[in-house]
Amino acid sequence: MTDSLISSAYSQALEVIASVEPRIAEATRQELTDQRASLKLIASENYASPAVLMTMGTWFSDKYAEGTIGHRFYAGCQNVDTVESIAAEHARELFGAEYAYVQPHSGIDANLTAYWSILAHRVEGPWLSDAGVKNMNDLSEADWEKLRASLGNQRLLGMSLDAGGHLTHGFRPNISGKMFHQNQYGTDPETGLLDYDALLAKAREFKPLILVAGYSAYPRRVNFAKMREIADEVGATLMVDMAHFAGLVAGKVFTGEENPVPYAHVVTSTSHKSLRGPRGGFILATEEYAPSVDRGCPMVLGGPLSHVMAAKAVAFAEARTTEFQGYAQKVADNAKSLAEGFLTRGAKLVTGGTDNHIVLLDVSSFGLTGRQAESALLDAGVVTNRNSVPQDPNGAWYTSGIRFGTPALTTRGFGHDEFDTVADLVVDVLSNTQPGTTKAGEPSKATYTLGDGVADRVTKRSAEMLDANPLYPGLELT
Repeated sequence: MTDSLISSAYSQALEVIASVEPRIAEATRQELTDQRASLKLIASENYASPAVLMTMGTWFSDKYAEGTIGHRFYAGCQNVDTVESIAAEHARELFGAEYAYVQPHSGIDANLTAYWSILAHRVEGPWLSDAGVKNMNDLSEADWEKLRASLGNQRLLGMSLDAGGHLTHGFRPNISGKMFHQNQYGTDPETGLLDYDALLAKAREFKPLILVAGYSAYPRRVNFAKMREIADEVGATLMVDMAHFAGLVAGKVFTGEENPVPYAHVVTSTSHKSLRGPRGGFILATEEYAPSVDRGCPMVLGGPLSHVMAAKAVAFAEARTTEFQGYAQKVADNAKSLAEGFLTRGAKLVTGGTDNHIVLLDVSSFGLTGRQAESALLDAGVVTNRNSVPQDPNGAWYTSGIRFGTPALTTRGFGHDEFDTVADLVVDVLSNTQPGTTKAGEPSKATYTLGDGVADRVTKRSAEMLDANPLYPGLELT
């Protein structure tokens, strides 16, 4: 696809939008301008290709398609069946999975669907069989109440939020923490690394029905063979949330025991982040769990977003190329460069480094909270997000850490030298930021003062790298 064709397509699309609501067209233009001018270091964000983005803006958005391929609750879904079949085919081939389900709207939807699918497979199915019925509608009201209590009283063991887990891994304010009797495993207090022996001991004691592996802020790889051994020993279903590192699996950076697909019963993911697709979710599973997962709609989901499923198919096709494998390796290499850049400048990293796409910086050594650091960096055009660190004294709101990710800037073409410079810019900002005080004169966890001239200095140095590595090069809006 030529640059002129892409530019023409987007320019004309914005003209159409502006004819109805010009403020939306202007906000869309401004978003591209802002993204081009900032150092995007949020680990869960990336830049989708023009092909992926364009695929979402079609009339597939107009279709309702509840149900599954060939078995819809609406007529006229033959083209949606084609789209979903292609997306699932690409996902199976890309990850070497027995089954793929591409309907979830997001990572949280994927996790909820997976949880209820596992419950249906492990609890509902055997319960109905013992009751001598084939359908829940055939249960008496008393039996239904017993089944409902049983479904809602199962045990889930997931990684704690401050150790790097996700809200949906059993965090109590999240629905996953309400629907399960949950417990959490953490990391070694000295190294910040997963302790598989301690995890096994906790699993033996807690005896979960579901063991959740995966992370959103753990900067190391996981041995999924060991996780499966632990799950098997306690009779648990191993569910892996690979939303963050799916691109590293697809790109063959994580192989062998670091690839969750051969070891997990069920794998959930998002299609954006390191996979560089549209915002959405999907599920991979063994054939054993496929029938339960296939009931995602109407069990958890409503109508699938057919236009996004189409974009997932395009993204999965892109990820099946050698070019994408090279990109994924650069993502991991650049994370090491960023970590080394921080360490050589005296910064403190959780686990002392990284071997995936995440770098977790403990900003307490700068005398700051994560919220202060996040805000000061944003003032200088560096887009990050605050994040808890293990045993975080500031909790999940203010935090003591900043999470960095390399997928987005790697898409722009950044390499070792640029990420070393990024580390220098971040340290420059944080070293010149002072925590503020409250109105009562007490130390504040939110307010701060950034030194004079720092934002301009950092923005100028950032602009040189950004100009040399343009976002969507050749795309010019008229």
